[in-house]
Amino acid sequence: MKRLICCLLLISTLSYGDDGYRLWLKYDLIKDVAKREEYARSFQFIAVSNQSPILMNAAQELQLGLQGLLGKSVPIITDLGKRKGGVYLNEHKDFSNHINYKDDGYAMSNSDNIYILANKGVGVLYGTFALLRYIQTGRSLTSLPLINIPKVQYRLLNHWDNTNGTIERGYAGESLWKWYELPATVDPRYRDYARANASLGINGTVVNNVNASARFLTAEYLEKVAALANVFRPYGIRIYLSVYFPAPKVIGGLKTADPLDPEVRKWWADKTKEIYKLIPDFGGFLVKANSEGEPGPQDYGRTHADGANMLADALAPYDGIVMWRAFVYKADPKADRFKAAHEEFTPLDGKFDKKVIVQVKNGPIDFQPREPFSPLFGNMPKTPLSMEFQITQEYTGFATHWVYEAPIFKECLDTDTYVHGKGSPSGGATVASVVDGSLHNYAMTAIAGVANTGSDRNWTGNPMAQANWYAYGRLAWDHTLSSEAIANEWVKMTLTSEPKAVKTITNLMLKSREIYVDYNTPIGLSRPWSGVHFAPEPWQEKSPRPDWTAIYYHRADSIGLGFDRTATGSNALAQYRPEVQQKWNNPETCPLPYLLWFHHVPWTKKLSSGRTLWDELCTRFYTGADSVGWMQQQWAQVKPAVDPAIFADVTGRLATQHKEAIWWRDSWVLYLQTYSKQPIPAPFPKPERTLDDVKRLSEIYKLR
Repeated sequence: MKRLICCLLLISTLSYGDDGYRLWLKYDLIKDVAKREEYARSFQFIAVSNQSPILMNAAQELQLGLQGLLGKSVPIITDLGKRKGGVYLNEHKDFSNHINYKDDGYAMSNSDNIYILANKGVGVLYGTFALLRYIQTGRSLTSLPLINIPKVQYRLLNHWDNTNGTIERGYAGESLWKWYELPATVDPRYRDYARANASLGINGTVVNNVNASARFLTAEYLEKVAALANVFRPYGIRIYLSVYFPAPKVIGGLKTADPLDPEVRKWWADKTKEIYKLIPDFGGFLVKANSEGEPGPQDYGRTHADGANMLADALAPYDGIVMWRAFVYKADPKADRFKAAHEEFTPLDGKFDKKVIVQVKNGPIDFQPREPFSPLFGNMPKTPLSMEFQITQEYTGFATHWVYEAPIFKECLDTDTYVHGKGSPSGGATVASVVDGSLHNYAMTAIAGVANTGSDRNWTGNPMAQANWYAYGRLAWDHTLSSEAIANEWVKMTLTSEPKAVKTITNLMLKSREIYVDYNTPIGLSRPWSGVHFAPEPWQEKSPRPDWTAIYYHRADSIGLGFDRTATGSNALAQYRPEVQQKWNNPETCPLPYLLWFHHVPWTKKLSSGRTLWDELCTRFYTGADSVGWMQQQWAQVKPAVDPAIFADVTGRLATQHKEAIWWRDSWVLYLQTYSKQPIPAPFPKPERTLDDVKRLSEIYKLR
């Protein structure tokens, strides 16, 4: 009751301006009186089959939501007698014939009562949030789904948070986790974080950075992690840890971290046992090893499989897994970073323990605004592959640029791999079918998203970035959902239900990614390195390693632009199936979005658009930057329908985005023009600043 009162007080204060804290769980009174009364008739009581923590959380969330949405206090009862006009939240293992126990699924129906049935309490919780989503988005309760089962088993967020409170690639303040206060003081915000994730069906959280500190495996920090696990558990969320591979040396006092050394293996077994004593439902380990300077099994002449299997052995007595990241590449000036993961991991297919999932980034390079799918997907039929998406906007504008990421996720998931000839226009062998296990019959399936949350009151810095957290969670549960449907849901639940405004904002969201790509990296340009991963520095050529320069990727010269990955170049295309190679191998037919990923194209080459490469680039850079002005105009139109505080926040960020889009445009155009020697085509004006001007601006930016 105390919690309910606090939440209602928060709702009342938000009438003075929405600070974004409630995310998509905004249970504001439905303005349509007839619709409100229609819903109210179905909610005379909430009945629970037991009073377990998870089931009671479901009942209390429904009670809170109905109080706000309908303005009606609905009692929670434990009497499951014959009543009508209520909601029955029923956990019962007998439903296992209809719902896969491991899949957290639920059944929902509406007759004399609304029934949410599952064989696990967490399934009932997910069904409860789904019911609230139906009400928030104004859908009819007569069309409740019969059965809803997640397509992926492990649905996780990866937090890149550090012991000192910083977040690697974080743009929304400091870490959510107040390590210096834990375990004695548990911030109430942790529970709201768990609620938000449970509402999407996310069931796992890796709380620390993949560039891990061994300190997280000390007794001091394991107690802190256990305190978080206690908060997450009643919401069906298991906690995981990123681990530092040489921990046996750093904190264990051993002389080696060799995964085949008996003492090392015993150390990990003992440490795992210690963890499970504190956290009985501990989820397992995430590992970044032999990547970007991080130590790993290769330091001892061992393979990734040797390292992963050692940890799997330590987890053997428990219900935990190993997620071993495939983000690996070496500083070889003659190599193509694009090929590295495939080269290192495909020879190990079938050699990993049954508790190991190999976690693969969606693209072969590094979370670019647009990348072809990683060739690893589909090429490891004997090893479960987990998808790793990036929700935080490392390469998509930090917290100032509005980029709705669902189209990025969908573009990858829906792409056909053509594995074993099963590919078809309908997507018979899509990346999604690899990830969800249906193509290769994986025993375990997983998907991970690098989180975009932080200590900012609105969680994600840019209020519009909340949609990316939301979209990731919805797609992790059901990858068949469309980007448009998810955007429409989120707008109605978070910003406004006014039809014209919903349509305008949804349209803005759906176009935002392409607009960003046009002024940032059009036609397959790639630029995964600059000092801050954001400032435009296509001229950047000095770094400790070649693949940490910009020129390594775009290969601009007097002839043309782009990275030749055909047989005449690095031959990275050979890592894909013949049908995929056929699509991308010929520069005459290669789709424009991937052209410069695979081909070095002459500046004067006429493209399928009818323009030369140089003219097409200029057109994209200029129209992309101009389109941010269009975004500003569209956003201005929804002012009457959106909370004033959120409207003002986004208005300011769009102004910054427009300014920075022009900065990106000018940097690329002025730099590439030094190679193309071509004039800027009409009707686009020459930039008002010089190349030296934008170079100085980038240097100043890096001083932030």
